[in-house]
Amino acid sequence: MPLQITGALGDPDLIRLPWEVPLQDWPQYHLVDLPRGISRHVVRFARLSGKVYAIKEISERFAKREYQLLWDLARLDAPSVEPVAYVTGREEGLDAALITRHLQFSLPYRAVMSGTLRPDTLTRLLDALAVLLVRLHLNGFYWGDCSLSNTLFRRDAGAFAAYLVDAETGEMHPMISEGQRLGDIDIAHTNIFGEMLDLEAGGLLHPSIDPMDTAEDIVTRYHRLWDEITQSEIIEEVDWHRVEQRIRRLNLLGFDVAEMMVRRKVGTGRLIVRPKVVDSGHHQRRLLRLTGLDVEENQARRLLNDLDGYRVAKGLRHEDEAIVAHRWLAEVFQPTVEAIPAELRGKLEPAQLFHEILDHRWYLSEEAGSDVGLAEAVKSYVDNVLVHKPDEKALLPDEAPDEAADEAADEAADEAVQ
Repeated sequence: MPLQITGALGDPDLIRLPWEVPLQDWPQYHLVDLPRGISRHVVRFARLSGKVYAIKEISERFAKREYQLLWDLARLDAPSVEPVAYVTGREEGLDAALITRHLQFSLPYRAVMSGTLRPDTLTRLLDALAVLLVRLHLNGFYWGDCSLSNTLFRRDAGAFAAYLVDAETGEMHPMISEGQRLGDIDIAHTNIFGEMLDLEAGGLLHPSIDPMDTAEDIVTRYHRLWDEITQSEIIEEVDWHRVEQRIRRLNLLGFDVAEMMVRRKVGTGRLIVRPKVVDSGHHQRRLLRLTGLDVEENQARRLLNDLDGYRVAKGLRHEDEAIVAHRWLAEVFQPTVEAIPAELRGKLEPAQLFHEILDHRWYLSEEAGSDVGLAEAVKSYVDNVLVHKPDEKALLPDEAPDEAADEAADEAADEAVQ
């Protein structure tokens, strides 16, 4: 069977990779070193045309299946890695391969740790994982192997946003059943308990963290969020403001309310209210609509807060929102990001940089007893904070592989096609 790459290929150079060689033996000039989580399969990151791809060796059946599931999730705008292609017809004895696009600024949970995983960091990771699992279930997706190891995390202001990275065991349904939903959370409980024990054995768990309590915590957080989103609420007719409070709580959790189902309970003066939640991203959508910035939910909330503050400070409360947003983007956001030295911009994505600068400005102003201004905050943040942070973007060298490496890659591609 000849080599075949199936998918939405945006880079023709993918055919040049040494598919006839086991992934673990690929030459280093094809690869880029990035943090990766624990996997039962061999996973490598390849660099092509300024882009980074994650490649996983897996059986042909599961490569095709996972590729399709990831596309289904992408169509539903669920938080997951982007599928690129799957490769079949490699040398005899070699598995197929699944190619996904590397999620920039994302980290496996072990890489999120700095020394020892502290309780507050773990809490934010569990919150992000609970939100991810709820979003998947709302879309009818049964994961079958929910764990921290099968998740990538991106910083989202003071929290994290979680993305599914392994859909090998997943199933897509028109609507998830109660049994599937409870089974998924039970698997998450077991997997996270094991991961905490592993961290504990390696001396990477804070002494105050109990593995079993952590496993129980993810279950509690999931059910609390699921109930907030899906349960009916009985209210008195005169307490209609509680409906608005419910919507606001859902918005703060990052979920939009498409419509409200309201019905009168027979024989009483009460109303039963159940919101219909279709997707997360209330603040993301507003910011994207106003500015074109596509960022995480908490980052969007923070940027919108700054935008609203700018509107008040400039006396623009009665001006069209889109016009104010354009001015804020040109006068505040873009100049702030561009003030970061070019060699340091890859450490964090622009929205996260802006959020952290706002935090730094607040702390400096508290110490000074007055507002220090954005320009001074940027300089202090760069000099005292940013230079000490690790890079969270895959920084790619400008130079291309040397000519010998190019020739070797060309020969390997020719042989593979033949």
